[in-house]
Amino acid sequence: MNTKARRGLSALAIGVTAAIALAACSSGGSSSGGSASDIDSALAKGGTLTYWSWTPSAKAQVAAFEKQYPKVDVKLVNAGTGADQYTKLQNTIKAGSGAPDVAQVEYYAIPQFSLSESLLDLSSYGFDGLESKFAASTWSSVTNGDKVYGLPQDSGPMALFYNKKVFDANGITVPKTWDEYVTAAEKLHQSDPDAYIAADSGDAGFTTSMIAQAGGTPFTTSGDKVTVNLQDEGTEKWTSTWNELVEKKLLAKTVGWTDDWYKQLGNGQIATLITGAWMPGNLEASVADAKGDWRVAPMPTYDGSKAVTANNGGSAEVVMKQTKNPALAAGFLKWLNSSKASTKIFMESGGFPSTTADLESSAFLNEEPEYFGGQKINEVLVDASKSSDNDFTYLPYQVYANSVYADTVGQSYEKGTSLESGLEAWQNALVKYGKQQGFTVSTK
Repeated sequence: MNTKARRGLSALAIGVTAAIALAACSSGGSSSGGSASDIDSALAKGGTLTYWSWTPSAKAQVAAFEKQYPKVDVKLVNAGTGADQYTKLQNTIKAGSGAPDVAQVEYYAIPQFSLSESLLDLSSYGFDGLESKFAASTWSSVTNGDKVYGLPQDSGPMALFYNKKVFDANGITVPKTWDEYVTAAEKLHQSDPDAYIAADSGDAGFTTSMIAQAGGTPFTTSGDKVTVNLQDEGTEKWTSTWNELVEKKLLAKTVGWTDDWYKQLGNGQIATLITGAWMPGNLEASVADAKGDWRVAPMPTYDGSKAVTANNGGSAEVVMKQTKNPALAAGFLKWLNSSKASTKIFMESGGFPSTTADLESSAFLNEEPEYFGGQKINEVLVDASKSSDNDFTYLPYQVYANSVYADTVGQSYEKGTSLESGLEAWQNALVKYGKQQGFTVSTK
């Protein structure tokens, strides 16, 4: 599940040199080569595992697993969230010891750890046969060719969350296009100078998701060859709209996941959120005063016709190559993200599933949460999960990329100037860093 923690990117960068990327010896521990039957034997025999996770459902999931498999002891550790945890993971990789058996890793960070050969390929344990259980977009995030590096935990198809009370009070209809969204932003701010259509102080994950929705593919990787092109057609399509909001000061600069941000979401000063399907639980838990005010609609598009969205956030669980008990770790992970018992707990805690059976469940689709005025919001969110057709890929050093975003693109937000200059600075930083790490980096 994606919570406040998923946005807490550390300023610490995780280095990935080409030498480490090509050398499995840096990871130590086990290699793949087990079988599906080994999992059953390992679960029956039992043992001890360490699991790093920040998801709110983890404690209840671990308890349920240990009840079903009483010979297995899972030590749950919250080692920090997002990049804070990744820095600690990288330290264990460099040291050759200390890594957990199983870890939660966001989709954008998986390429960085798989490239350094720090993750166990789970295909020999039969995980390649689990593809049909998961949404295509999340499955592609945990695989590379015939290798399977984990199982999806949740998904984040984007939608427009909007405050219906604010929209109605200001005569604003739900925008279907980005041009209509800009018009709504102008109308709202003119009516109430303290109100904004959205808050955006600059966020790397949001930027890459918006570029993806516009059809952009700024990052490509083939072996040690990397391309960074933050001037591609999709990127420019997004900036042509978002510049209007930034330069006209129509966006609140309130930093996301802060007390002020939650307050403004509750009192109507921030009228929309363009974010992933994992958001409802956060609103219900942290913006309780706005119960009944919020609704969900499809993400605006550039032409208002075909539905197009993108993914924003989401995590998988992986087995670290250092594990001393790979079959047991694989068994726990398989139960965690593909068993009905576990996904039920995850959904009850507000998580948006990646498993197709849960996404297609009539009970899930027909939920009518009071917080959203009785709207069947999951119908909208599940539809969104079917309308992301951009095969967006991340850099093999995306954790570093996100950590320097504030110093580059973030400055455009701070100064209220064109995003192109910030994106150019970001690109220059990413090209320089990639070359320092031994990659061959081009911009076209």
